[in-house]
Amino acid sequence: MVLDNARPIPAEPRRSSEIDTVEALRLLGDVSFGRIVFTQQALPTIRPVNHVLIDGDIVIRTHAGAALTAQTRQARETGVVVAYEADAIDPDTHLGWSVVVTGYAHLVTDADELAGYQALLRSWVDRTMDYAVRIHPDLVTGIRLTEAGT
Repeated sequence: MVLDNARPIPAEPRRSSEIDTVEALRLLGDVSFGRIVFTQQALPTIRPVNHVLIDGDIVIRTHAGAALTAQTRQARETGVVVAYEADAIDPDTHLGWSVVVTGYAHLVTDADELAGYQALLRSWVDRTMDYAVRIHPDLVTGIRLTEAGT
């Protein structure tokens, strides 16, 4: 069976090597798109979002009706445990990297801080994004995929 969207698989397997925290955060700061993972009704939920990295924290924008907005509002003191993943993996060569950050997400409540994030993060969906969530990384992991012979 041949799929229309199938791409050739590289002949050689890829080597996977760990990326240290400093390099992982640098790579995360080089891209603007990722996926936030949180729980909704006790089940994992993933949303694609754009982000900026500020002082080692990940900042995303959200809207009033978003589940993450409601959860971070309710858990204002403790925050909400989330994971954030971003990557740059070439679909043809299967070379690149992936970074996963786990930490606590907090709703940004300071008006000046929120205004600054709104200026830095343009919404790329047709929806008003009046809120921001800041994620402090407690655990940072990353892998780099290289050719097996390198």
